[in-house]
Amino acid sequence: MNRKRGAATREQLIGIATRLFAEHGYEDTPIEAVLQEAGMSRGALYHHFAGKEALFEAVLEAVEADTSRKTVEATRGAPDPVAALHAGALAWIRLAGDPVVRRILLIDAPSVIGWERWREMEERYVFGLLRAALHATGAVPSELLDVFAHSLLAALNEIALLIARSDDPAQATRTAETAVAELLRRLLA
Repeated sequence: MNRKRGAATREQLIGIATRLFAEHGYEDTPIEAVLQEAGMSRGALYHHFAGKEALFEAVLEAVEADTSRKTVEATRGAPDPVAALHAGALAWIRLAGDPVVRRILLIDAPSVIGWERWREMEERYVFGLLRAALHATGAVPSELLDVFAHSLLAALNEIALLIARSDDPAQATRTAETAVAELLRRLLA
């Protein structure tokens, strides 16, 4: 019973922190705001997390896992690796427009946990999926696979940020979808 209650408390803290970090950013979210909303003491937080950065890392891990799950779901039923890559890339740019994903994963993560740690996490999630999808197409020489995967992820992230900052996100998404399809067509030709 204590284990279930502990897991529920941890998830509650992650849920509240996710919303607050997405709304205000890591720097502008005091840990006291999380504690106040959760109705918990600092000791309860420290029972689960070493501090604000550890809480952020748990939030980031949850956002990465959810984003990866949704990206993989979007590729189900694709008739071939190229179609799967296309479906996953489109899913990613749509997901990255979500304020939670955009703020936590794309904006704050590299500065809060550091680029190397962020990249390690990305390897297990979106970047790892992208690299595997590119490999499955057979269109990229193995010695260039990492460089192409980094380049494609950078392009997709920038496109997602363009959509997120657009005055007309629906139109920006349509334009982005066309651009991604053309980029992948040229890359995989």
